[in-house]
Amino acid sequence: MASTMTRKETVNPAALPKPSGYAHGVKVGDVVYLGGQTALDADMQIVPGGIVEQFRQAFSNVLSTLAEAGGRPEDLVDVTIYLTDVEDYMAHGREIGQIWRELAGREYPAMAGIGITRLWQEEALIEIKGVAVIGSGGEA
Repeated sequence: MASTMTRKETVNPAALPKPSGYAHGVKVGDVVYLGGQTALDADMQIVPGGIVEQFRQAFSNVLSTLAEAGGRPEDLVDVTIYLTDVEDYMAHGREIGQIWRELAGREYPAMAGIGITRLWQEEALIEIKGVAVIGSGGEA
């Protein structure tokens, strides 16, 4: 009897740092689980400049993994943002919202912002993870 179970596929874009001990994303059918991304650049350095610049890099990293899996920003259904300084994020909300709209449009998925003590890279201020359903965002 043939199995109808959908196999999982690891998604690790060449544009992102090579993962060790984790995957940037995992795709199962049309669902993509997007692993947490900090503001690491291609040289494995946290981008300088504060929360706004780190948001741009971390969210771009998430979207790179989503694109590699065949998805678009409109396919995001759930995003969690981990923050070492919630007040700093809130103080820059307008700028961060502008970057979101620039990179992902005007629709927002279900979201959570969670204050934490620190992230894997000590200088990281933000980590973003998410879930997307390929094709759920409407027509291209």
